[in-house]
Amino acid sequence: MASAPVAQRQVRFGEAAGRWVLLATVLGSGMAMLDATVVNVALRKIGSDLDADLGGLQWTLNGYTLTLASFILLSGSLADRFGRRRLFIIGSAWFAVASAVCGLAPNIELLIAARALQGVGGALLTPGSLAIISASFSSTDRARAIGAWSGLGGIAGALGPFIGGWLIELWSWRLVFLVNLPVAAMVIVVALRHIPESYDPTAAQKLDLTGAAAGAIGLAGLTYASIAAGRDGLSPGTVTTGVIGVLALVVLVVVERRSRHPMVPPALFASRQFTAANLVTFATYAALGSVFFLLVLDLQVVAGFSALRAGAALLPVTLIMLVLSARSGALAQRIGPRLQMTAGPLIAAGGLLLTIRIGPGASYLTDVLPAVVLFGLGLSTLVAPLTATVLTAAPAEHAGVASGVNNAVARAAGLLAVALLPTLAGLSGADYESAGAFDSGYRTAMLISAGLLIAGGLLSAGLIRNELPAAPDGAAAAAGEPVAETGLAHCFSCPVDGPRLETVQLVRGRS
Repeated sequence: MASAPVAQRQVRFGEAAGRWVLLATVLGSGMAMLDATVVNVALRKIGSDLDADLGGLQWTLNGYTLTLASFILLSGSLADRFGRRRLFIIGSAWFAVASAVCGLAPNIELLIAARALQGVGGALLTPGSLAIISASFSSTDRARAIGAWSGLGGIAGALGPFIGGWLIELWSWRLVFLVNLPVAAMVIVVALRHIPESYDPTAAQKLDLTGAAAGAIGLAGLTYASIAAGRDGLSPGTVTTGVIGVLALVVLVVVERRSRHPMVPPALFASRQFTAANLVTFATYAALGSVFFLLVLDLQVVAGFSALRAGAALLPVTLIMLVLSARSGALAQRIGPRLQMTAGPLIAAGGLLLTIRIGPGASYLTDVLPAVVLFGLGLSTLVAPLTATVLTAAPAEHAGVASGVNNAVARAAGLLAVALLPTLAGLSGADYESAGAFDSGYRTAMLISAGLLIAGGLLSAGLIRNELPAAPDGAAAAAGEPVAETGLAHCFSCPVDGPRLETVQLVRGRS
């Protein structure tokens, strides 16, 4: 990360100005985090009301994730160059307009397009929220402010399924999107009145637009081909689109190796530890992306749960993360990350296998709760060590970029999993309206997802070096807790957790 940005004036955590800055940034990033998870619970109602097939539901999720994953690294550079507050306000306004279109969409095609626009807004506002805190707060209060931001924002994302179910029961799935309008309005008003502008004077004057375009085309091509394969099979159009996606990603690698201002510095991957941690991230977050898409649908379609009950079913995972993640981070700091990064995915895989027992008339206490508890224990074991390992494996000067790269890897993994896994499991068309068809496909999908988690555990066992992180000093001594809070955001924002690694970096005093 470049030298710490300097705002026009800095604020203290306990004063009114500091509370205003924290309010705006928490609401802004929390709005984006919430929207990534709240929609999952609404998918069945959306499909029924808009007469959409399973591919339409996949695109409802992936339209948002695709643009978010494609542009979040570029938007961080834009914020550094043109002003963090300016991009944060533009992103909030953009997000609100797109949310309004989502809430009023008369058909699935317009909803998907609006979700893609929402992702652009999320990419603009998410990186800036943490950067604003770093720039606005004095050095003595920065760690405390970042801890509050990461914890509160993470909880917002974690509560998404429950809130989504409640809003649907209250009125309609459209309220899931329309509720963003008053929140965004409050964010913009507070930001205009209380957040000082800040820039990075060392930011590169040239943006890696070619790399960003190649990455977006690559992800879009692979996503389209994966979803289309479920409907059309390996048709010429599907294969051609997939090939274009692969070629675009090859172009991205070539461009990044030759660029003077690469969006993804190739030097990062000279570290075996960094590369290995990102491989583990890809495997585990591919599994998580499919789980949060399919499990909530399975609870509604197969088990007969209401939207509210299906959303509330995942709350134990949130509680377990809140209680145990800090302890997991502290343990990894003492013994190294390998054991937890190996055991965590295996425990989570056991939880997924237990969800296969969920069938018609399933009992929450005997069929659902044991599965989500085991799954939550696995995530609590894994996330904080994984987050810290990625950060500490990167050179100090690239720490901020490394966090963005790992974030993009997690997003891309979830994006491709939601696109491809239903096809591999034999789910397509109107299968989400049939309990029998969906139950069969869900079982196959969970077997594949458990396999991905097991692969993540084996990769950790074989490739992760058991390096102890350097002990933080001074005010950064409490780094373990913010790591855990960030891990909570990381997990449930799959994949809207952009600045989580930068949180660890700043709290550790490596900015």
